[in-house]
Amino acid sequence: MENENFDRDIKATIKKNWRLFKQSRLGMTGLGIVVFFGFLSILQPLLFLTGIWDEGIYHPVVGYDAEKVGRTIVECPTQYPTKEYQQEGDCPRVDEVNIRYLKAFNIEGEVGEIYESNVQPAPPSSRHILGTDSLGRDIFSQIMEGSQVAFVLGLISAIIGVGISTLLGTAAAFYGGVLDTYLMRQSDLVLMLPTLPFLFIISAFAELQIWHLAVVLGTIGGLGGSVITVKSQALQVKVKPFVDSARITGGSKRRIMFSHILPNVAPLALLFMVFSVTGAIASESVLSFLGLLNIDMSWGIMIYLAQAEGFIFTGLKYWWLILPAGLSVTLLAGGFYLVGRGLDDVFNPRLRRR
Repeated sequence: MENENFDRDIKATIKKNWRLFKQSRLGMTGLGIVVFFGFLSILQPLLFLTGIWDEGIYHPVVGYDAEKVGRTIVECPTQYPTKEYQQEGDCPRVDEVNIRYLKAFNIEGEVGEIYESNVQPAPPSSRHILGTDSLGRDIFSQIMEGSQVAFVLGLISAIIGVGISTLLGTAAAFYGGVLDTYLMRQSDLVLMLPTLPFLFIISAFAELQIWHLAVVLGTIGGLGGSVITVKSQALQVKVKPFVDSARITGGSKRRIMFSHILPNVAPLALLFMVFSVTGAIASESVLSFLGLLNIDMSWGIMIYLAQAEGFIFTGLKYWWLILPAGLSVTLLAGGFYLVGRGLDDVFNPRLRRR
């Protein structure tokens, strides 16, 4: 009977919080963005397992599929203007190829014939809805691969960071004394630590993979300023009447901390977890762009390849090489931030609509 009442209370609390969360337009917008990228992260493996996609074509790293295009062979004039070409640079046109270019590579052909050539990077088509990169790899598949990396990194680092900060902050508030002083000074030192330069130094001595980065970011986040915030929340819970009642009735310190204080600090910890995902995604993108992570594909690597091959300076001519990856980083990080804003409306009574 007691368990049934507990389950009923939990379900009622979840329904109430969900109703409050739905009132936040920012929160629902962010949740929609996160769900969309979550769907992308599981879609790619399903497409490979069901055979809808051929891994030889759509694999984000080793896949290859060159688009074929027919070009008319012409011989560009040596003097301009002519009847067909007004100035140098007009020949060859997009649908033409200069016969002198073919001869330079010992390719046979006659003026007027159609020469089939590969287009890389290829623009979006029915076969590749976001086109291909300069190596013939599908951009949409790379976006889905980047979604997997972002979710794995963000969620693992957030869980580690929130777990550490919640335990340390609650312990500092409950036990006080030397432990409190030590943990607060430790948080001050971590807050003074510049995170990105510190990650650069670590990557110089070790090959960081996605799991390593998640642990490092989670540990840094868990030992930093969130400990101070969790401690302040735990101090407010510590003086509540129900905690005094538990202490008077003979509850041990361990039981009071884990059964009464931690559950009441958990909503704030959840809020921190959502916000910390945003920082983890941004850090991964920066490190991938700089080549400091040992991973096969991510959004940061996609942006780096576009920059290294010179496509990023061509405006929107090769937009499919630049915008999808950049927008993915921005949207997913922003989506988690908006979810955090929605949860803030749920857990902070002063922000709730009356």
